[in-house]
Formats: sequence, structure tokens, C-alpha cells
Amino acid sequence: MSDTAATALLDRRGKYNRSVSHVNDEFHTFRSYLRWMCVDQSNAFTAALSWSVFLLLAVLVPAASHFLLACPDCDGRHSRPYDGVVQVSLTTVATLSFLCLAGFVRKYGLRRFLFFDKLCDDSETVRTNYMAQLNRSLKILSVFVGPCFVVECAYKIWWYGSGASQIPFLGNVYVSDAVACILELCSWLYRITVIFLVCVLFRLICHLQILRLHDFARFFHVDSDVASVMSEHLRIRRHLRIISHRFRAFILLALLLVTGSQFACLLVTTKHSRDMNLYMAGELALCSVTLLSALCILLRSATKITHKAQAITGLAAKWHVCATLDSFDGAVTDGETPMGPQSSRETVFPNVGTDGESDTDEAGDEEDEIDTTKFIPSYAYSTISYQKRQALVNYFENNRAGITVYGFMLDRSTLHTIFGIQLSLVLWLLGKTIGSF
Repeated sequence: MSDTAATALLDRRGKYNRSVSHVNDEFHTFRSYLRWMCVDQSNAFTAALSWSVFLLLAVLVPAASHFLLACPDCDGRHSRPYDGVVQVSLTTVATLSFLCLAGFVRKYGLRRFLFFDKLCDDSETVRTNYMAQLNRSLKILSVFVGPCFVVECAYKIWWYGSGASQIPFLGNVYVSDAVACILELCSWLYRITVIFLVCVLFRLICHLQILRLHDFARFFHVDSDVASVMSEHLRIRRHLRIISHRFRAFILLALLLVTGSQFACLLVTTKHSRDMNLYMAGELALCSVTLLSALCILLRSATKITHKAQAITGLAAKWHVCATLDSFDGAVTDGETPMGPQSSRETVFPNVGTDGESDTDEAGDEEDEIDTTKFIPSYAYSTISYQKRQALVNYFENNRAGITVYGFMLDRSTLHTIFGIQLSLVLWLLGKTIGSF
């Protein structure tokens, strides 16, 4: 390694040295949030506090609320026949999220879990955008948690304020209702925050890999060698495998638990003896929306990064075609495939969309940011031979990267399969309940 390259590498690592040595500087806000949520288990005291708060707000308070405040004698507007399904659904998914988050932080540490120890090998663009996305994560979390909590607050305040519960376990009805209402709201807020926190962290980690894929796509717009392209792609594939290995159990169990919760909701609401109204089933609907939103964050993040990773194959094939066309256009008439630049003129590729289309016609969400429908221009005439380019394209075609769950690739076709299976089960369940009347 030359002195210039060594100096540049040392400057690059030195520039990122603050993140390596002083993690609290980068994660000060995030660690403070974890500490306030009592999910920080960095030492024995915080671990004991975290488990105590979890048992209180995720287990004891929901159980007490269901068995002591079920109010079976209340009128139709204040009775809660679906409270058991709501409490069990939120508690089970929150327990799964809490156990996974505690295990991740305890085993890997927050910095290693979020791949900050690997950022020194990435470009400045990737590091800057990833830090910006980390700072936005708490805002994204509040976007999902805030509306659900506001609606739950309005319902609980109305329910207690209208005199639905009058159990004076503190000697005074009003004080008892106020304490019970606050505990229930804290329990709801704690559980949905823990659920969405793990999903947002998974989204953050997937966003880092998307940034790396966008940075990796630049290799096809410069005169790169096959070794550097292979090395970078293998590094990205290794990180995707690490993410898949860490989150595969959580994704699978979350999918099963949320699916079971939705079927339980469908089963209890389709009983002919139940009279449905907003006051009775509003909390059940809010629980369903919360769990489905969290599941959508997981599946959308996984399928998005899988789509981006597989778009590299199309980009590589297009790069190979454009480089081949350029080589043949400048080739001499000796019958051989040229190995390098053969002409000093630049190949002009035809414009896409000449049938009445204009540049202002947008492709919408179907236009991928990595593998676009535009030709790759002649970039200083690639010096890679045809055989090496073909081998690289074959490698991409036979080594597709993405998020997997126990060997199953989470792509759009997998989502379509999951949707088809669940729709079939829903129709079968409706046939057994409503269709039997």
C-alpha cells in the first residue's frame, strides 16, 4: 500500500474515530430514550429495573384490568367483551419484542447491533445518510405510536369518566378510577412502543443496507474491476445474512402471532350472540390496526431491501450489454471480441420511450432507483473483458441476495403467497361462522 493510500485510510478511520471510541456521543439521544422506556439492560440495575417494569406494565396491569375491570354488568356502551383478545394480543407481541430487543442489546451491544462498528468501511455518503436516518427513527416511532395512544387515551378517559368502573380500592372512587386509568394508559403505551421500537430498528438496519446497495451500484458507472465488485457484493451479502439470522425468529413469530390475533378477532366478532358497536369493539379495532401496522413495517422493510438487492442483477446485465455494444461498435474487423477500448468515439444509445412519451412521463413507484430503464452511458470504455463480465452476471443471477426467514426469501412473491393463504383461511373461517347461520 502506498503512503498516500495509507494516509487516506488513516484519515478516514480517524474521522470516524469518535463513533468508534465514544459511542455515547452518537447514541446519546437513543440511549436516553431506551433508558426512559426502561428497556436498557447495560448493567445489573437497569436490567432488573427493565424486567420489573415489563412484568408490571405488560403482564400484571393488563391481567388486573381484564379480571377486575371487565364490567360484565355494564350497559352495551361500557361492556368490554373483547378485552381478553386485546390484552392477550398486545401482551404476547410485546413480550416477543421485548425478549428479542433485550437479547439483541445484551448479546451484541447497541453499536454492533446497529452495524455502527462497520461504518468505517463505508463511504461518507452512507455514513451521513445513516446517521440522519438514525436521528429520524424516534420521529418515525412517534408517528406510529402517537395516534394510537391518543385514540386510546380518548377511549379510556371517556370510559372511566362516564362511571363505567367504580371499584374504590384506594378508598375513593375518583382516585381509584384515576389511578386505574393512568396504569392502563401506561401499559398500552409501553406495549405498543416496545412493539414498534423493534420494527423501527429493523427498518433502520435495512435502510443501511439499501444505502450500501445504492453506493454499490456506482461501481457499474465507473471503470471498475471484477475483484472490487465481487468483494463489495460479498460484504453486502454477508451483512444481509447476519440480519436474516438475527431477525428470522422474530419475523416468523410476529407473523404467526399477529395472524392468530386477527383470526381470534374475526372469530369473536362473527358470533351471532355479539352485538357490534363502536364503543364495544373500538379498542379491538385499534389493537388490530396497531399490530398490522407493526407487521407491515417488518415485511415492507424486508421486501424492499430484497427488491433492491435483486435489482443489482438487472443493473449488471444492462451494464454488460452496454459495454458489449460499445466494444463491438469500436472493434476492428478481426472477428474477435475486443478486450478493451477500441475506439475513441462515444457510443450514443437510443432514447427510451419514443412512442409519444416524453421525459415528463413518470414511471411511478415501478421505476427502481438502482435498475432504471435508462441506458448506462459509455464510461471511459470498460477494460473488463467479455468473459469476466459474463461471469459476473452469471454470479449475480445464481447468488441472489436479500432477507430470508429460514431459507425462504422475503420478496414480493412471498408476500403474495402469505396474503393468499391468509385470505383462504379467512374465507374458510367466515364460512364456518356466518355461513352456518
